[in-house]
Amino acid sequence: MTTEERLKNHFSQKPHIPDTAYVANEAVLIGDVMLGEFASVWPGCVIRGDINFISIGARTNVQDGTIIHLADDYGVEIGNDVTIGHGAIIHACKVEAECLIGMRATIMDGAIIGRNSIIGAGSLVTPKTLIPSGSLAIGSPAKVVRQLSEEEKANIKNWALKYVKVAAAHKAKFQSG
Repeated sequence: MTTEERLKNHFSQKPHIPDTAYVANEAVLIGDVMLGEFASVWPGCVIRGDINFISIGARTNVQDGTIIHLADDYGVEIGNDVTIGHGAIIHACKVEAECLIGMRATIMDGAIIGRNSIIGAGSLVTPKTLIPSGSLAIGSPAKVVRQLSEEEKANIKNWALKYVKVAAAHKAKFQSG
């Protein structure tokens, strides 16, 4: 499929935003974007599904200023209960469930972040890198430095659940009828 055909196909689609999700008024979602139940997208985010698809899981929070985009060859898949820190760049990659992507981290084309992993703030995950499940990866380029403890894994899930509550409060205050 040519880029022009991809644009026509994906631009014809509108973002799917369930009633339980929160999308800040200052966020921009374009094209083939699907949010899961209770997901949240905060001010200043740009999520652009113009040439491929973007899928964001249930209870996942995409914090302020994050950019999510894709490529002809790779869409974006983000699992359930993921926290994406402020100002991150998520480009044409897969982030499995229950991960924490640190503030200002960048994840590039074809990378896969395994379940229950943390990518440290400011880290760069280079194209086609595989971060194994349960890892802490930091640096530029990001390297696995150790496996996460069970407590750290639980904290990732708890952080996502906390953001569900925060999003509900914001939705009630700023987007009620």
